[in-house]
Amino acid sequence: MIVYSGIKSDFLNAVEEDSIAEEIEENIYQKMHKRTAQNEFRSWENSLEYMYKVLNDDAIPENSGIAIEYNIPQTSKRVDFIISGYDEKKDPNVIIVELKQWDKVETVEGQDAMVETFTGGAVRKVVHPSYQAWSYAAMIRDYNQNVQMRRIKLHPCAYMHNYRKSHPEKLESNQYEEYVEDAPLFARGEVSKLREFIKKCVKVGDNKDLLYEIDNGKIKPSKSLQNTIKSMIEGNREFIMLDDQKVVYEEILSTALKCMTDLKKRTVIVKGGPGTGKTVVAINLLAQLTNEGLFAQYTSKNSAPRSVYAKKLTGHKKSSINNMFKGSGSYVDAEKNIVDVILCDEAHRLNSKSGMFHNLGENQIKEIINAGLCSVFFIDESQRVTLSDIGSVDEIRKWAKKQESEILELELLSQFRCNGSDGYLAWLDDVLEIRETANTDLKDIDYDIEILDDPNEVRKIIYEKNEISNQARILAGYCWEWNKDGKNDTTCHDIKINDFEMSWNLGNTSTFAIDENSVNEVGCIHTSQGLEFDYAGVIIGDDMRYEDGHIVTDFTKRAKTDQSLKGIKKLYKADKELALKEADEIIKNTYRTLMTRGMKGCYVYCTDKNLANYLKERLKPGIA
Repeated sequence: MIVYSGIKSDFLNAVEEDSIAEEIEENIYQKMHKRTAQNEFRSWENSLEYMYKVLNDDAIPENSGIAIEYNIPQTSKRVDFIISGYDEKKDPNVIIVELKQWDKVETVEGQDAMVETFTGGAVRKVVHPSYQAWSYAAMIRDYNQNVQMRRIKLHPCAYMHNYRKSHPEKLESNQYEEYVEDAPLFARGEVSKLREFIKKCVKVGDNKDLLYEIDNGKIKPSKSLQNTIKSMIEGNREFIMLDDQKVVYEEILSTALKCMTDLKKRTVIVKGGPGTGKTVVAINLLAQLTNEGLFAQYTSKNSAPRSVYAKKLTGHKKSSINNMFKGSGSYVDAEKNIVDVILCDEAHRLNSKSGMFHNLGENQIKEIINAGLCSVFFIDESQRVTLSDIGSVDEIRKWAKKQESEILELELLSQFRCNGSDGYLAWLDDVLEIRETANTDLKDIDYDIEILDDPNEVRKIIYEKNEISNQARILAGYCWEWNKDGKNDTTCHDIKINDFEMSWNLGNTSTFAIDENSVNEVGCIHTSQGLEFDYAGVIIGDDMRYEDGHIVTDFTKRAKTDQSLKGIKKLYKADKELALKEADEIIKNTYRTLMTRGMKGCYVYCTDKNLANYLKERLKPGIA
């Protein structure tokens, strides 16, 4: 949906008459029933004055199409400014301009296409403007059928009209080169350069016909996108499905295709414990549904699984398939059935509210079911690890029924983690007093688990195991403060136990699980949940101990920087019993999750010696 459209002469007149911002504001209210914030109104007035300067050139046709605030279908993203027309060969061209008012920006090392600037009232990490413009163009190119059929050429760029470039310019350095090459960056004092960029693409006006084509294009994945993701899956052994993974995959595929035929809303709930292959099924479905011509998206609350699996698919290369991976808060304002199929991984981690300040929307489960004609939730209720996690089978059923969606429930049973041993998982539940099971020991269970007396021993084993295939990591409960000043410095050690010192995983990467050097850092629940390794070293802090013959948990031993128990002190004052129950579940689930990340082995150090002795006893055959 385009909020404002016209031809160049209309736009210039509106800016001269100081009415352009008011026209956009009125259109947003009429089309989207939204009021405009004052800061957004001022940003239009400011930025559009600069675009007036750029377009005030007779060589740019008066009847070129101009669009402002184009809402990309199936997303909450809006393209700031579009110019349309034909080049000298009469080929259709559209220029996408990402406008930024930033005057100061810093680079971010180690994270792809990230920069740091003051926005939203604080200094925050955001994507590089050229990446943003490129990704919007890729999204339109990949999913707009009219763009594909008419072969409309898209030319993204970024215009930072308040920012003065330095020499050499840091935003055009090697780490951003591939994005700036595809979407050039123009800054303050470069009006003439941006004009030349426009004039190369638009020599003949189109009377905004191309804008009409884009605004009315059906959403369908392009053939090139279909072929790309299909080849990524077929060439990747990591995504081969086994046993009941294939059964569940076929059932979901059939259900999704049925939705496309009868247009009935359906919700699929897939239950499965650690290592049953929930994500493998989800990624295969993402590829196949796209190949069937459906608009499918993979979503999760936690960014780590999205980042890691996108990187595993693309082989660390820039790829537009990243647009298929969305945060669970992406559907706050989505229209009903706007996406064909939404594949929600780690559904137990969903929240009620979305947004940077957790103040948007009503309930992420409701919003995902509303947005998808077919919604699929992969869930393990025993992996709820924060107070804000609201994902449960009952909650999904509730919202599906309210939206008159048919419900299908499936289960993944075969265990592929922990050497395929359901016995280890049952033993762990029994040992941690999560639930009583018949697995009181690990007799006849082929899984390498050791309780060690020194965290240095854990590190030594993990280093050795990691030499094999970069598939071993050290993980810890959140009992140590995260040193903000050293968040990107692996030599700054947050975790200190006697002579053992290590850094929490660095803040300048979202792919801790597969980064080559992250074996030198300690991962947390937020960077490892939903992912797996061959071997995991786990450090259990003082928040879980063994006292008077029982496992006890203590939320007061959690680090102040830990957000997973945010609000627990307030709850404790209001309802002590409920607070202790909630904290106990989250702390135990956290360590259960960490201790099931290793497919072949787990090596544990406990700061509480009584807990270490108890775990050693439980490892002995015949001990209950």
